[in-house]
Amino acid sequence: MNIYQLIGRNIEISDAMRTYAEDKLERLDRFFDQIVDARVVMSYDERIGGEPAKVEVQINVPNGIVRAEERGADSYAAVDLVADKLERQLKRFKQRLRDKRGEAPPPVAEEETTERAPALVRTKRHVLRPMSAEDAAIEMDALGHSFYLFRNVDTDLISVIYLRHDGDYGLIEPAR
Repeated sequence: MNIYQLIGRNIEISDAMRTYAEDKLERLDRFFDQIVDARVVMSYDERIGGEPAKVEVQINVPNGIVRAEERGADSYAAVDLVADKLERQLKRFKQRLRDKRGEAPPPVAEEETTERAPALVRTKRHVLRPMSAEDAAIEMDALGHSFYLFRNVDTDLISVIYLRHDGDYGLIEPAR
């Protein structure tokens, strides 16, 4: 795999850090051999308590993108965590491709037997009440959720408000 871009935000990426990230991400090729390239963004925010280092990785594969982000006490720890997460996602992605093609799964190694593909285990029905984004944020907080689906009174569109990692809110609306 080639790291197409390695970007540092509020952090200077040393040669040692670059090499460490490249070595960790190169190992992902053994889980999915069709990785085209990767984009890695490392950031550091000392305002955030115990885990100020964040690593975001986007891997381009044929017919899709695999993306993960993780935080750690330092960039090395965050790279380790994001590599583990990407490994699991690439395994699932590869299995879904096999399932679509109707291929028989390969023999499973013993260490892989504990993981299973995620399954849809619950369906909820939700009444989309018209409300402002601010009211939706209050409702979401009251429910203790990290996102909330609602009909935006300002746009009359179905929207999602969500809690961002930095503590602020994000709003997702369909393109017109």
